[in-house]
Amino acid sequence: MPVTTPDQTENRAADYLARRLYEAGCRHAFGMPGGEVLTVMDALARAGIEVTLARHENAAAFMAEGVWHRTGAPGILIATLGPGVLNGVNAVANAHQDRVPLIVISGCVDADEALTYSHQILDHEAVLAPITKATFRLTAQGADVIADKAVGIATEGRPGPVHIDVPISVADMRVTLPRLRRRPDAVPMVPAAPEKARDWLAGAERPVMIVGLDAVNEEAGAVILEVAERLNIPVITSYKAKGIVPETHPLCLGGAGLSPLADGLLVPLVERADLILCVGYDPIEMRPGWREIWDPAQVRVIDIAAVPNDQYMHQATMNIVGACGPSLAAIAEGVTPRTTWPGGEVTAARDALARAFPTDDDWGAAAVIAEARVVLPEDTIATVDSGAHRIMLSQMWVTHHPRSVLQSTALCTMGCAVPLAMGAKIATPEATVVSFSGDAGFLMVAGELSTVAELNLPVIFVVFVDASLALIEKKQRERQMVNLAVDFGHHDFAAIGRAFGGNGVRVTNRAELRAALEAAQQADTFTVIAAEIDRGSYDNRI
Repeated sequence: MPVTTPDQTENRAADYLARRLYEAGCRHAFGMPGGEVLTVMDALARAGIEVTLARHENAAAFMAEGVWHRTGAPGILIATLGPGVLNGVNAVANAHQDRVPLIVISGCVDADEALTYSHQILDHEAVLAPITKATFRLTAQGADVIADKAVGIATEGRPGPVHIDVPISVADMRVTLPRLRRRPDAVPMVPAAPEKARDWLAGAERPVMIVGLDAVNEEAGAVILEVAERLNIPVITSYKAKGIVPETHPLCLGGAGLSPLADGLLVPLVERADLILCVGYDPIEMRPGWREIWDPAQVRVIDIAAVPNDQYMHQATMNIVGACGPSLAAIAEGVTPRTTWPGGEVTAARDALARAFPTDDDWGAAAVIAEARVVLPEDTIATVDSGAHRIMLSQMWVTHHPRSVLQSTALCTMGCAVPLAMGAKIATPEATVVSFSGDAGFLMVAGELSTVAELNLPVIFVVFVDASLALIEKKQRERQMVNLAVDFGHHDFAAIGRAFGGNGVRVTNRAELRAALEAAQQADTFTVIAAEIDRGSYDNRI
């Protein structure tokens, strides 16, 4: 239970920071300790926030993200000064690009000491400023204000990481604050929808909705589904928005922006639209094939987003800055349903996508994904690392709920699947959680299996074993380049799982995979399933 403290009682400055994070719903923090963060860690624990030791700060940040996806509370990364902060830079940048509200707490020496002491000393704020929404240095008298600002900035608008550097003496300093300063929650006001937008929607014969990360963060799924069904509008999502509309729905066309094969079917449909509704669509997830695929002077484009459209990946005829759900509902209010896409183009696109990503392969990467989707429960939480397998899985893995396929979609950093799965399992221990990694990505974070074992997390880890950076090797071949720096040893990943105290199984066909997945769901420890595949199984399939 957290230690509660009256407002007018003397506390350490770190206690005020920890108390505000607890108020924000935080119950877990992850990182590596150092002498400079011991007081902060103690304060977090006293406030009721469990501190988990990870094996690397990058993995710790992804664990924190996994928790956020399941609880909605900001993630917490703890890093000691110097190398601790620098170790976490990749995952902090990922949080910035993937719109993750991550509170990054680092320790630092006091300003006077830094004048004459240089060991491990660097300017954390300067390092992290370009990849965070804000960075602060904690002060004793302003501890409550800084904590409150950090939570607000991290979670509001487009979420993102906020850094707090905590000097050693400040963390321990005893202060008495007459009251804890809190600003009221910002309540967005939705103005009346522009009549022009409603007229455009009412007159559209071939409307399409492109839904992205903002809509997921704002929990706009119910409104999107209602409007799509009532007005017969097909829905394309970004990868981070997968599941905001159930992917078995006849109006859902799945994720776009990563697979050239899928985009070859989806982009022509968008190009035929006479109205494009961008709902929380953040093009930071998208690839060059989606750059300026429409001309707002030729087709009507309504862009509803949390921030003004200033990224120039695409342009809009009308930019509505505001909450996605209420804004979309206001535009659609009173619009009379009509027949859309009378040529059957939406059904044709769904059928073509199904043919492009068949599930009946005897073996290979597609067979691994298809078999896992059949065997594991519908509400399974899947995490997936970057690589060729992610492109394929993001098309083939059918999900019915948002935040049930977790991945790095903007920065596309490797090594994320394992710690994301760990965080998701910590936050929702009753859920079935499966991680899909390439063998190279898995090797980056294999040490975290010790953390999995110590936390007794029965996560399922599926590793695509082809002894290659398969996506890069494929690109080399396609460009008729020599095979260079993409192949590595064929390692026994099942044995690695067993070495850390879990189950380890090597599979080479569907029957073996099915048996391993069924056993893993009943196991009381984690399972590493090493799926031996041919790297060529991705050719012409992604």
